Amino acid sequence: MAAEKKSTSKKLKFKTNEYVVYPAHGVGKVVDIAVQEIAGASLELYVIDFDKEKMRLRVPVGKSEGVGMRKLSDKTLVEQALKVLKGRARVKRTMWSRRAQEYEAKINSGDLILVSEVVRDLYRSERQPEQSYSERQLYEAALDRMAREIAAVNKYDEASAIAEIEHVLENSVSRSPKEADTTDDAEKAA
Repeated sequence: MAAEKKSTSKKLKFKTNEYVVYPAHGVGKVVDIAVQEIAGASLELYVIDFDKEKMRLRVPVGKSEGVGMRKLSDKTLVEQALKVLKGRARVKRTMWSRRAQEYEAKINSGDLILVSEVVRDLYRSERQPEQSYSERQLYEAALDRMAREIAAVNKYDEASAIAEIEHVLENSVSRSPKEADTTDDAEKAA
């Protein structure tokens, strides 16, 4: 049995005290790798804490890859995500319910680039009209998910990460009101 435990431990992709991204919940910390008896079978589990949600999740080691659990992004991917924020918002002219589903799928994908696209597309500056409640909820969920990963990668607090993201969005060249108005007119004419 000891030999069996060593062979499974070598296959472990994540270590204790390591931050990971679980697609449906965002950034969490592996606090333990436990063995539990479930339905008569011994199962090795990652125990992940999500402090902000006050939630603990147990993921079977063998299923972690299948559910999309991954290590934190590296600094180059974070830079790419911040560059995505500088781009022009791409809002499809489809019904809100369909767009909301697409945004929700991107947020829960666990992909930092897709989450940053949602932040970019749903961001509203002070000069722009108010968002609906559901737009605001999706924007805040995407912003929170993105900020938590950036904060964990850069090793600073979440508030600083949110400030950095909002700074990039505010100072984006393609966010000028004139350009936004001409873009809307061009899309309406098409």
